[in-house]
Amino acid sequence: MSKDYYFVAVGSALGLGLAPIAPGTSGALLGVLIHVGVYYCLPIYYNLWSLILFFLGVVGTSYYLTPWAVAYWQNQDPPHFVLDEVAGYLLVPILFRGGQFWLTVLYGFLLFRFFDILKIPPANLIDQNMKGAWGIILDDLVSACYAVAVLYALLWLGVL
Repeated sequence: MSKDYYFVAVGSALGLGLAPIAPGTSGALLGVLIHVGVYYCLPIYYNLWSLILFFLGVVGTSYYLTPWAVAYWQNQDPPHFVLDEVAGYLLVPILFRGGQFWLTVLYGFLLFRFFDILKIPPANLIDQNMKGAWGIILDDLVSACYAVAVLYALLWLGVL
């Protein structure tokens, strides 16, 4: 099998990003799977550090594969290249420490995707003006920060 086969598999979050509708949302589900897997499979005192390691690995892989993905899909921000969405979701449970687990997963995912699609400033400015890997990755990380801010507001209100 060719290098492209493996890079498509990794860059599309094991094929989730190849969904014909909402590839970013589908791809971000790999981040949810990692989050849930870490929570249930590792002792609680390893959770945060494990999520940080996964996050750094996904960001590094995304940065490394971005030039290939741009050339392969002939798009400056290929919709099927969704490692940035995986990294964005993973930042949510790293920065938000509280609330009921499953509500945090659900609201964290929905809020992250909402802000990633909406792209309020500065995410939209990063998306439009920053080229290359960091432009593709950073707008998702900003969206994750917005999601975390809302999660803390929901925690303060007693929803989580």
